[in-house]
Amino acid sequence: MNKTSPLILVDGSSFLYRAFHALPSLTNSRGEPTGAIYGVAGMLRKLMGEYQPRDMAVIFDARGKTFRNALYAQYKAQRPPMPDELAAQIPPLHELIQVMGIPVLVVGGVEADDVIATLTHQARQAQMAVIIATGDKDLAQLVGPDVTLVDTMNGTVLDEAGVEKKFGVPPAGIVDYLTLMGDTSDNIPGVNKVGPKTAVKWLKAYGSLDEIMARADEIKGKVGDNLRAALAWLPRSRALVTVRRDVALDRGPGDLQVQETDRARLRELLTRLEFHSWLAELEEDESAPTATEARYDILMDPEQLDQWIDRLTEAPLFALDTETTSLDDMQARLVGLSFSVSPHEAAYLPLAHDYADAPAQLPLDATLEKLRPLLEDPNRPKLGHHLKYDRNVLLNHGIELQGITHDTMLASYVLNSTAGRHDMDSLAQRYLGVKTTRYEDVAGKGARQIPFSQVQLDKAAPYAAEDADITLQLHRRIWPQLQSLKEQRQIYDTLEMPLVPVLSRMERAGVQVDPELLFTQSHELAERMHQIEQEAHGLAGCTFNLGSPKQIQDILFQRQQLPVIRKTPKGQPSTAEDVLEQLALDYPLPRLILAHRGLSKLKSTYTDTLPERINRETGRVHTSYHQAVTSTGRLSSSGPNLQNIPIRTPEGRRIRQAFIAPQGRQILAADYSQIELRIMAHLSGDPGLLQAFADGQDIHRTTAAEVFQVEAEAVTTQQRRAAKAINFGLIYGMSAFGLARQLGIDRSGAQDYVDRYFARYPGVKAYMDGTRTQAREQGYVDTLFGRRLYLPEIRARNAQVRAQAERLAINAPMQGTAADIIKRAMLAVDEWIQTTSPGVTMIMQVHDELVFEVDTHQVAAARERITALMCGAAELDVPLLVDVGVGENWDAAHGQDTGY
Repeated sequence: MNKTSPLILVDGSSFLYRAFHALPSLTNSRGEPTGAIYGVAGMLRKLMGEYQPRDMAVIFDARGKTFRNALYAQYKAQRPPMPDELAAQIPPLHELIQVMGIPVLVVGGVEADDVIATLTHQARQAQMAVIIATGDKDLAQLVGPDVTLVDTMNGTVLDEAGVEKKFGVPPAGIVDYLTLMGDTSDNIPGVNKVGPKTAVKWLKAYGSLDEIMARADEIKGKVGDNLRAALAWLPRSRALVTVRRDVALDRGPGDLQVQETDRARLRELLTRLEFHSWLAELEEDESAPTATEARYDILMDPEQLDQWIDRLTEAPLFALDTETTSLDDMQARLVGLSFSVSPHEAAYLPLAHDYADAPAQLPLDATLEKLRPLLEDPNRPKLGHHLKYDRNVLLNHGIELQGITHDTMLASYVLNSTAGRHDMDSLAQRYLGVKTTRYEDVAGKGARQIPFSQVQLDKAAPYAAEDADITLQLHRRIWPQLQSLKEQRQIYDTLEMPLVPVLSRMERAGVQVDPELLFTQSHELAERMHQIEQEAHGLAGCTFNLGSPKQIQDILFQRQQLPVIRKTPKGQPSTAEDVLEQLALDYPLPRLILAHRGLSKLKSTYTDTLPERINRETGRVHTSYHQAVTSTGRLSSSGPNLQNIPIRTPEGRRIRQAFIAPQGRQILAADYSQIELRIMAHLSGDPGLLQAFADGQDIHRTTAAEVFQVEAEAVTTQQRRAAKAINFGLIYGMSAFGLARQLGIDRSGAQDYVDRYFARYPGVKAYMDGTRTQAREQGYVDTLFGRRLYLPEIRARNAQVRAQAERLAINAPMQGTAADIIKRAMLAVDEWIQTTSPGVTMIMQVHDELVFEVDTHQVAAARERITALMCGAAELDVPLLVDVGVGENWDAAHGQDTGY
């Protein structure tokens, strides 16, 4: 049996649609769409690289009807026609695959699945192992001994055990399983209200669809009635979901050998499609060494170092990476530096390896002084991966890294923020098909892990040099894609890259905190938590651990018999926060558990740990800001996370009181007022919203007056609260059900509020409906400035998953635009600070707020200038307003609720 080189059968149609909907909508300079071609070709190259197949074919659906349409006229009748943008990519894709040397099969009258099934059947008869590359669950019916499914998009492999684990039935039961459920995407009727759980339960109980149908009278209730009503059409549905294994083909498994790539035609095609990185790789392929042949130098003497400095100085761009003593970039010291100027070639400069018998290395301080002119030269472009970290580490040695031009982490993030993680190892696998050496491979794991300074040079040097080499290779692969997308490139060039030194300066500035006040608050929180525990124990009638989900499950759902809102994947009643919030509307004990959780989080995250995070050298707390984490472009922070300190609770405000100004300075907090609502007004163009903001009205009061049909002066506090929930809820895609839960009213009342809101602001509804449609059609949404958010789940079959993607589609343009605006503001303010040194330090960015330390005598001038710069960060159809407060601490500066 040929197991060493299996037959690879690729479901080309599945690859095509998934690539079209999940990847960027690329075009070449002639406006021809190329994104799906690029995606499918990438997946094929990954398959070929992993399996090195001798025999392989890519199978596509043919145009026109198939035998299934004759069986059932409504088969796939509800599907819209193929988008023109996708149809135009099919001929060049077929040509590209054939030029790559891979056979392409398109057979009329059947589907690609049937051709794959027939080839699989024939291959098994010939004792050939088969790997089917697809994302289609229907083909799970083909899995068997030496027949597996692989999904290159998520890396899953399904053998017989894997199919049963995923679907609950073995491959032999997949047809019956699919028949019972039907398939809405193909318009195949099943049994009404029967989903995966019921289908699996029936098949386990009765063994087969035939037996279920024969014993249909034994199944009681509404679902039994539905089964009996479906008996007449189930045989036809089974025929529709069963793949044919007897299609007449002019080629069999033995006729599908992979041929040599036609390099000349491939070069022509890649040039026409403008796949620059692949073309560059093709042109370098014959002369470039393999990864195992890569040339990595270890710079141990001055002459070697001088030669590399000359190379770096002459290079139009060079990659840089640091090896350090710590992940905390405020504490880290250099162990070594690595550089690369061309793929598969790099150098490691060890500076502080201090294990026993370590060879003599160039002196750290003198060597850094030699490198200083190069590293601090703004006209020498540098490339890195997460260069903000390297910049901070070099600053610990008195060197300010300048010329920061490219960052592969940020390039990948701007290209597609939702494609996966943006760490180097993940990107190397995704874009290069390379499995990099990991830190654990050279330094060990867990308790046995040693510092990098203790790693011997024969291991340390290849690991460190590879980082610089891979960074350069990633840049050459990602940058051409980003260059072809004008607005995304502008986001990268004008926002994300310039923000790197700004965030670095903020992180290093840090913020002063009062440890004594935090200690007092921690004690108070502990006392309040103890009081809540006693109240909760009284309501429960016994003692229990309020931090234990298992004990909470027992108390709430076993002893008190509260309704189960949702279950965990393991079938247990969920005690997640949103579940407890819903229960808290009607029951006091969940309310106390939530309160206890909130206080416990504040205590563990802030009052207990902030004093421990005070840097001994600076006496301040230094958070880290992350640019490549959230999908929408918002910054996040860690160590500590400043984004989650609540402002609407007394406890949260007390924590903010501990963020203080040093003597002679004040805290100035500048917060955009209702920025996402203003962006909604701009994007929707709704006349009512535009007028309300233009007139400077209280938008929540105005909305309340319209929804409740009263004069603005007569709006009650409760009505304004409801209008506020509507205003903000709708821009986050909140449903009437969610609004009802938040306001504590019935769903029909909440729906009435929503209907009245949309009647008053029809432009908002039109915008939301249009955004949903646009997202479904193109697979992404954009911010006002062109930042793109891909929504791979926007066409999901699961209604709940699809609804979540639609909510994100509505909110992302507003949240992303707000993120872009505050980043533009940060750049403008930082430029003012750097050029005029006005006694102002930008120390924090939290949501829509910038926080500064200002010399007391400069407060008035700083307030005026910061307000002007922030208000001028974008031009909208409504005015941008900024609320500015000043005080001795953050809470005092933030003032009272001014609009939220």
